Amino acid sequence: MSASCVVHAATLRGVQAVPVEVEVCVSNGMPGFSVVGMADASVQESRERVRAALRACGFSMPSSKVVVNLAPSALRKTGSGFDLPIAVGLLCATGQVNPAVLDGVLFAGELSLEGAVRPIAGLLAYALCAQRQDLALVSAAEDGAGRIEGIGRRVIESLGQLRRGEFAELGGALAPEKPQELDFRDIAGHDMAKRAFQIAAAGGHGLLMMGPPGSGKTMLASRLPSILAPLSRSEALEAAVIHSVAGRDAAPLLAGVRPFHAPHHCATLAGLVGGGSPPRPGAISLAHNGVLFLDELPEFAPSVLQGIRQPMEAGEVVVTRADGSVRFPARFMLVAAANPCPCGFFGDSERTCTCSQRQVHQYQGRVGGPLMDRIDVHIDVARIPPGQVLSTGHGTSSAKLREGVLAAREYASWRRSTTGFDERARQAEVLVESCAMSEADRDFLEKLAASGSMSGRAIMRTLALARTIADMEQVPKVGRDHLCEAVGFRLRDARAWLMERLAVGEQAGSFARYPDGRWGPRA
Repeated sequence: MSASCVVHAATLRGVQAVPVEVEVCVSNGMPGFSVVGMADASVQESRERVRAALRACGFSMPSSKVVVNLAPSALRKTGSGFDLPIAVGLLCATGQVNPAVLDGVLFAGELSLEGAVRPIAGLLAYALCAQRQDLALVSAAEDGAGRIEGIGRRVIESLGQLRRGEFAELGGALAPEKPQELDFRDIAGHDMAKRAFQIAAAGGHGLLMMGPPGSGKTMLASRLPSILAPLSRSEALEAAVIHSVAGRDAAPLLAGVRPFHAPHHCATLAGLVGGGSPPRPGAISLAHNGVLFLDELPEFAPSVLQGIRQPMEAGEVVVTRADGSVRFPARFMLVAAANPCPCGFFGDSERTCTCSQRQVHQYQGRVGGPLMDRIDVHIDVARIPPGQVLSTGHGTSSAKLREGVLAAREYASWRRSTTGFDERARQAEVLVESCAMSEADRDFLEKLAASGSMSGRAIMRTLALARTIADMEQVPKVGRDHLCEAVGFRLRDARAWLMERLAVGEQAGSFARYPDGRWGPRA
């Protein structure tokens, strides 16, 4: 004599939950409890947790042969979230619980030895998986998953609750309270840096700050989310799922605040890009639709830094393993900070640098040219005078900067709708057409690019930056002033000299960059 039942469950695969059917069969034979279907160690351990939880809640463990099959068997199953569906299936198969509790629901949860149901990582992904199957997720209560409009959830606190066959509804949209953000008003001075941050925020451009210790680089970066456009509902849901899978609080994201992730410079390649077994999202995926801040950029391992080059272009990370590939979203705005040399005071007007020229070149070379080429805005951040430090709280506010960002983004959206040229498609021809430059300005850019030995990617990124600057001024055409400012941001070490030369009317081809990095008149 045998009895069986099927319970809807799921397992995480990247940042998505994949449907799994838990088939429980109780039959005559040698007593035993086995789990089959490509289950990892954490799933196999559920047998002991289920046994203890059933006894603690007053249920009996059958003295028969129990086989649990996780289908499809070709898919590897991971995590402790199968505890609850296995226990429910076992109780229904043995007639201790009415099988009607299985109708229209998907179970996910970990069991304690006392029978309590614990939340697991990725409950929002499980809830979306259940929604795709027209099911409701039954699990322990957890922060924001299921309180999002359109996603239904039911709560179970203990296995003993199954006797009643009723689950408390956790419905209704949740409006998380928006956390208080840091304000640029707290930073005195640094008007040039704030202008750079405003432009970068308007166009989603990468930004690199270089300056001595204590100049305010980290303070500037930490306030960037306060001037970014709020997350749309779809963007918030995408980012919240990633944070839920990683076991992080997703409430600020659901409130519309863009993520700001700042990994330590000792992070490994797997920690930054993603990986592990099973693969889990890394720092760049946690910054999806937000900001990735890399402080002390040259201190990161060069191999780790080069690992983010491809995701910056593709907007996703593909982690390949023997059992297949997993994709993690990774559209982020890169902001980095670096000291100019090992001691940090190269070029400082107040402190003398103790590094040799060789040490300076080696230190700055650790970042690598290919990654530097992908960062659009390069700025120097100098220490401000003590008098300005004491006047903190009276700088340009985030609200003021954000007005300019939102206005630029709104104008850019209108411009794309009327002209049909969307430079976000990353096509060079479309970008050039969207700038609508005159022949004279086009020739001017060509000479600037030749003088600066700019690569094709650098030219296109400079043009995209100029397009954003023009959007800030709400003008349809990119002019010479926009190009000059974009080149000044792009070529950090040349900016002051370059802008001075252009201001007095010198031609773009009359200066050159020398092998030691210095700019000067062409010989």
